[in-house]
Order: sequence, then structure tokens, then C-alpha cells
Amino acid sequence: MNQQTSVHAPDDSGVPESARDFSVKERVVVITGAGQGIGREYARQFAAAGAIPVVADLNVENAKRVCAEIERAGGRSMAVSVDVGDRESVDAMVESALNKYGRVDTLINNAAIFATLPKRPFDEIPLEEWERVMRINITGTFLCARAVAPAMRKANWGRIINTSSDSVPRGVANYLHYVTSKSAIIGMTNSLARELGPFGITVNAIRPGAVATEVDRAVNPTQERRVQLLSEQCLRKGQLPTDLVGLAIFLSTNASAFITGQTIACDGGYTHSN
Repeated sequence: MNQQTSVHAPDDSGVPESARDFSVKERVVVITGAGQGIGREYARQFAAAGAIPVVADLNVENAKRVCAEIERAGGRSMAVSVDVGDRESVDAMVESALNKYGRVDTLINNAAIFATLPKRPFDEIPLEEWERVMRINITGTFLCARAVAPAMRKANWGRIINTSSDSVPRGVANYLHYVTSKSAIIGMTNSLARELGPFGITVNAIRPGAVATEVDRAVNPTQERRVQLLSEQCLRKGQLPTDLVGLAIFLSTNASAFITGQTIACDGGYTHSN
């Protein structure tokens, strides 16, 4: 196993300790679903900030393309094939990261089924489709967290970032399986934070809004709906994957060490938490 110097210890770089609290330099960040969309942007921007993303995706060719982008920009990364709904595949993903880098500092559970889902009344959702969404969106998050937990416990440090959705507080119609799965992520985040907190591991969730990516959707919002969404946000701009990066990086640093068990909306003020 290729062990690297711990990134949690002080260094002699001359950078004040308080500034290093906001750094992800040299941190190993496993990002699922990183071959496209939001995950791709996470991988690119974490690498630009000096982290080492493990670009994990069901489509390993997409993952390799993202790694090529990172390497052309001077960063480091690793492409891994993973089916987050399969325990053996998830365990192999984490083992690959540990074998190469000796640790996993952050896990971003980004992989989910959404874009390919057609909108339909709940009683018309095929059972197989319902079960597949639950398997990837809920069980996949559980399997990934379970796979990284031993290494994080051993290091007495770790960051797990889950992904919920603004569809939860809004109760979006005709996506019952997706909304249900993203509701479960909030409960999972709360409970995992309780269990892993004693080991210096924080667990939080990001709740994005309607993020525009390069990924084709089965159902795209109409122009009228886009205008309506913007009018209901505090910030009158469409959300892009880059709008999520700052929060994800912050939650991966020492600076966020006292924040755990939280679901944080990042949706331009479309929804407000009480």
C-alpha cells in the first residue's frame, strides 16, 4: 500500500494554520457519479484546489475522460468503475483508492438516478423502476458510507457528504420514488452523524436546486417553468454545478469540523429552512 504523509498533521509550508483549515490540498476525495454533470464539476474543481479526486462512475470511459481533463490542467486523479448499488463493486472502489493513496479523506455520495426518470403518477411507476431508484439512491449511499468508514475511523478524521434535493421540501409531483429517496438521505445523514461523530467524522448533506448540466433529461422543464423558477429564487440566476463546489469543498475541510448532521440548501434561496 502506498502510504502518503498524513494531511491532517501540521506542515512547514509557511501557510498559517488558520488558512490551512480551509484547504483540501492533498486530500483524497472519492466522488461517485463523477463521470458527468455535478460530479464531473466536483472532480475538476477539487483537483484545481489541490485535492486528489477518485473519479468513480458506472461508465468508466466517462470517468477516464474527466481524469484526462484534470491531468491536462495539471491535477492528479484516479478513474474507477463503480456500480454503487452493488456491494462488491463499492468495496472494490474504496480498496482501489486505499491501495493507491493509503486513505480516503472525503466521500461525496453524488451518484443517483434522476435524469433518466420520466414523470408519471405514483401509481403508474413500475415496481422495478421504484426498486432501482431506491437501490441506487438510498442503498448506494449506505454502501459507500459503510465502505469508507473503517479507514476514516482509523484516521479519526473523515468527511461524508450526501446529496439530497430541493424536491423534498417542495414535494414535487410525479417523481415520488426520487423524492422519497432524497428524503431518506436526510434521515440517513442525521443518524450517520450520530454514529460517526465520536471518530472525528462529519456527515452532512447538500440540497441542490434545479441544476443545469450537460446531462440529457427524460423530461426538461419548459421555458415558462424556467422563468418561474428564477422568479421564485432570491438569486435570479440559473443554478450551475459550479454553484455547489464551494460548499462541498468547505464541508471537506478542517474549517467545517464542528458542522455535522446538517442538510444545507444550496439553491439560490428557492427554499428556506426554519
